[in-house]
Amino acid sequence: MVERRLTCLVVIILLWGAAILKNLISLQVIHHREYAVKARSIQEVDVEIPAPRGTIFDRDGRPLAMSLASRTVYINPMKVDIGVASDLLGYLLHLDRADLYLKIKQAADAHRGYLIVKRQLTAEEYENLLNLKSRIDWVSLSNESQRHYPNGTLAAHVLGSVDFEEKGNAGIEKGLDAELRGSAGHIRLLTDVHRRGIAPQTTVPMRPGTSLTLTIDERLQFVAEREIAAAVASHNAASGSVVVLKPDTGDILAMASYPTFDPNTPVEHGEDPQPRMNHAFSVPFEPGSVFKVITLSAALETTSLRPESPINCNGGKLTLGIRTIHDSHAGMGVVPMATVLAKSSNIGAIQVGLRVGQVNMHEYMTRFGFGRKMGLPLPGESPGKVYRLERWGKTSLASVSMGQEVSVTTLQLAQAAAVIANGGTMVKPRLVLKRGERAEPVAAPVRVLKGDNAITMRQMMEGVVLVGTGSRARLAGYSSGGKTGSAQIYDYATKHYTHTYNGSYMGFAPLTNPQVVVVVTLNGTHGEAGFGGQAAAPVFKIVAGEALRVFDVPKDLPENVATPTLVAKTPEDLNDLAIADLGAGRNILEEPEEGENTVAPPPIYGPHPVQTATGVAAGPPQVPPIAPPQAAPPKPPGPRVPNFRGMTMRAVLAEAAAKGLFVLPDGSGIARVQSPPPGAPLHQGERIRVQFVQ
Repeated sequence: MVERRLTCLVVIILLWGAAILKNLISLQVIHHREYAVKARSIQEVDVEIPAPRGTIFDRDGRPLAMSLASRTVYINPMKVDIGVASDLLGYLLHLDRADLYLKIKQAADAHRGYLIVKRQLTAEEYENLLNLKSRIDWVSLSNESQRHYPNGTLAAHVLGSVDFEEKGNAGIEKGLDAELRGSAGHIRLLTDVHRRGIAPQTTVPMRPGTSLTLTIDERLQFVAEREIAAAVASHNAASGSVVVLKPDTGDILAMASYPTFDPNTPVEHGEDPQPRMNHAFSVPFEPGSVFKVITLSAALETTSLRPESPINCNGGKLTLGIRTIHDSHAGMGVVPMATVLAKSSNIGAIQVGLRVGQVNMHEYMTRFGFGRKMGLPLPGESPGKVYRLERWGKTSLASVSMGQEVSVTTLQLAQAAAVIANGGTMVKPRLVLKRGERAEPVAAPVRVLKGDNAITMRQMMEGVVLVGTGSRARLAGYSSGGKTGSAQIYDYATKHYTHTYNGSYMGFAPLTNPQVVVVVTLNGTHGEAGFGGQAAAPVFKIVAGEALRVFDVPKDLPENVATPTLVAKTPEDLNDLAIADLGAGRNILEEPEEGENTVAPPPIYGPHPVQTATGVAAGPPQVPPIAPPQAAPPKPPGPRVPNFRGMTMRAVLAEAAAKGLFVLPDGSGIARVQSPPPGAPLHQGERIRVQFVQ
């Protein structure tokens, strides 16, 4: 009997032991990984340590964007009453209660012991949570970083902004987001039964974002933004932009766009996107007469035309088949090519363009960088539009010669002006000066114009300022060259040109060794007051003057010399808008085909009337017969500029002194080029610039 009981007891003990052993094997061997994961999810917390974004500086080390400390609230979803937590935190943090409830429940169901409820707490929210934390233990606070732009709207379109997760969503913040963000770190935190941290251990080290130094100068950026905002307001324009460029390195010293925005303010649903568009970089437009610089540059390179070459402006009127084109000011007869540029003759530019030809014109448009992207680290760049040659119509060459059937950005115009300013080479614009401590290289220059042709273009562009449509851009103490432009805006809805304009001015200073290029564009101006010579040129004067002062560029004109008498004083003299009398046919420009990397209208084969902003012209093959040239009007009475070519500097200065003329010599040796050209009317007090070559 006793033995039976002992046997039963032994069997029970063995069965009990077997059951324990089975469970141990299940726990420690078969289901070990599963239970270990569950244990770690309860005992350990993985905390992400966000990396602060890299600081963005201007070229002199002034901060433009930085990351500041901000506070974050988080909870343990497994240790809270979900209903109470969602009600209480939703009220204190101004969050939607239903969304918060779902968020906490999903985290609890996933056995997550850590959940961020809200980042970037306001001061009021932080104080409320501090008071709450003194009474409950399931709310925790931590410090993180928040993006801050100390200058508000300054350089907003260049810098861009970040979203609520501090990911870049515009500007350089988006273009170089990966470098600026760095990489977050992770800490594994072992907790006790009360979820208190015991032993933190870094599993992934945090890597801060790379700091960037931009080429932007904060002082110039401020002046550019102030002046373009004032010009847009005073001329009732829709938008405007300014680019300041260093021609030898391509450094973008300022890029201003208006309207603007404050990157400290998050994007709101339904917000008007217009203020956040970078008009200098992303919005192309027909340039109008500023493009005549490209036409005349191509002529210097590919034809025998020189500044003094006679160009028949046909009395300001030209008939091409069923279309008649006018200059907007008093018509001229046969004048030097330099005067075509200075007075912005549309008829003269047509004649020059026809000499250049389609193939050469298209080549130099692309050489100057039009129709392609620059590759700056900014999102939304527009390449502008240049039609392929096979899509050019019979009048496309003439239209392009006047700045029509082509679309450009303000930055592209600055790049083109820099070619002439730096002696004929294309230097790719750059926006980043340094990444961390590593300096960004300057792109290798590419030859576009011969050096002497670039100098010749500078001198002709000086004539625009001295005796032409750009007189309001004249600088005190500095010589400069420039070109105005006024282009009618085409309405694709009505398929007609409107009476609103793009008024532009591009220029550089000082003339002999340009240190800055400034391009100004006002979009959607009205009336003659909105033309480039009246609306954009004064902005150039202020911005360029400030740039020369900031960079301490020595003045190249004597302080005691009286300013020459302004020749272009009236609106008519500042008018560079072309007017076309319409013949039979369509007065439309159709929208470009989707995907076409150009911006001219699609080709219209056969004569077609196009009313242009800076002139409409006919293009090469099968050009309609041109009316016989009108006789040049009689020369007005008064003194003429003498011919100094071939003379030594001593002889030039002696003759100038004898005639009471003021000469600005440049270089040494024999006089080769002069502006104004020989035989041009000599106005009282006018300077004659003479280039001497050994």
